[in-house]
Amino acid sequence: MEQSKGKIGIREFVAMVILVVGVKLSDDTPAIFVNYLSNALWMAPIIIGLFSIIPIFLTLKVITAYKNKNLHDVIIHLFGKFLGTFLSCILVLSGLTGLTLDSAIYVDIIGTMYFTETPILIIYTVLMAVCAYGANKGLEHIGSVSWLVLFYIKFSLLIALILSLKESSSSFLFPFFGPGIVEVVKKSTTHVSIFVEFFYLGLIAPYLVSAKAYKKGTWIAFSIVIIEITISFIIYLLVFDYEGLKMIDYPYQELIRLIRVGFLTNIETFFFPFWIIASFIRFTVYLYLIAIFIGGICNIKNFEYLTPIIATIVVIFGIAPEAPTFTIFKIRENLINILSPMFLLLPCVMWIVAKLRGDLKHEKTSQKN
Repeated sequence: MEQSKGKIGIREFVAMVILVVGVKLSDDTPAIFVNYLSNALWMAPIIIGLFSIIPIFLTLKVITAYKNKNLHDVIIHLFGKFLGTFLSCILVLSGLTGLTLDSAIYVDIIGTMYFTETPILIIYTVLMAVCAYGANKGLEHIGSVSWLVLFYIKFSLLIALILSLKESSSSFLFPFFGPGIVEVVKKSTTHVSIFVEFFYLGLIAPYLVSAKAYKKGTWIAFSIVIIEITISFIIYLLVFDYEGLKMIDYPYQELIRLIRVGFLTNIETFFFPFWIIASFIRFTVYLYLIAIFIGGICNIKNFEYLTPIIATIVVIFGIAPEAPTFTIFKIRENLINILSPMFLLLPCVMWIVAKLRGDLKHEKTSQKN
């Protein structure tokens, strides 16, 4: 499989990961957790983060033990051609399903809250066309754009969260542990795959300047994402209370609608461009990762050319469900539950196999080279 012409640095990688994973605070992810955790909604990112440390650590350990090999290459090396290809196909199918569901949710947000008169098919087509174009440009382009817009996007998020505090009440955080700490830990464990992107990012490990940049960048982005999602969830609770959040599908969009600055109205139109740019980057990266995976399985060197085909498939299946706000919401939660055991167990199995093969003995040598 042919790699990108150049490699990206740690800052581009961190910016890209923060935007890809961090933007989940603005979709239906909070709505999924609040139904189970109530006031303890804000604890979910922290507990999930703690459970994610081991699989992420083992993923980094295994991937960096092999020079110039991505996640698919490592899977084939560890499990053989037949079983490895089978596992990669499952991962591709899971990733493609996740991309379809997530993009359908974002199209629903755009269609129901901003462009109510525009047909969903048009919105979906434009979204995926832009993302396919970006993915076709390559990882260097994606990383550069991510770094260029990161601070503007996060600054707009910070301003939105601060301004929304005018409508907040600290009493909404209590009772502190919601349904109880046992239930909080249980539901967080079954939904741990909301950070599954950190596993799939092993596909672009060879495209970073060094193994050290890949490992360090992953941990930096991971820490920042947990902090920003946790803070956002706390503010959602302070503003809406958990009972109000249970009736809201997209808390961030409702939050920016509440903001008032003097005589200015419809202030959400200021925040929308930053949110949509982050969404474009997220799905551009998703398309690129799936293209790498399919390119590896089918031995296609110029895998970037697969992105328009993948985008077309996503649009076809994404517009299929009726009442997407409810149907996709439920399907996405089921997918999260299915992927969580895979995210927790597969890195452990990969590490054990690599250890038994004796490959991890040469890890330091591989990283230096």
